[in-house]
Amino acid sequence: MGTLPPPKTNEFPDSSIEKKVYNLVEMFSEYLPVANDRNRLGFSLYKYMNGEGDAPEILVKSLKLKFTGITAADFAQKLNSEIEKIK
Repeated sequence: MGTLPPPKTNEFPDSSIEKKVYNLVEMFSEYLPVANDRNRLGFSLYKYMNGEGDAPEILVKSLKLKFTGITAADFAQKLNSEIEKIK
C-alpha cells in the first residue's frame, strides 16, 4: 500500500484579511511557541475582524494559549495595537 501526497492548499492573496491576520499572528511566534495555538488565535481573530468573534482581550483568556516570555495582559495589548494597523 502506498502513501499518497498531501492535498494541495490554496494560499490566500496577500491583500486578503485572512492573510493579514494569520501573518500578524505569526509575528508573535516567539511568544506563542505552539503552532496550534497560533492557528486557533488566527482563526478567532479572523472571525473578530468579520464582526463574529470576541475582542482580543477576551480571546487571550478564553483560548487558553501557552505564552512564553510575556504576560497575557501584555500580549493582548500588543495584539490590539497590531490589529488596529490592519483595520
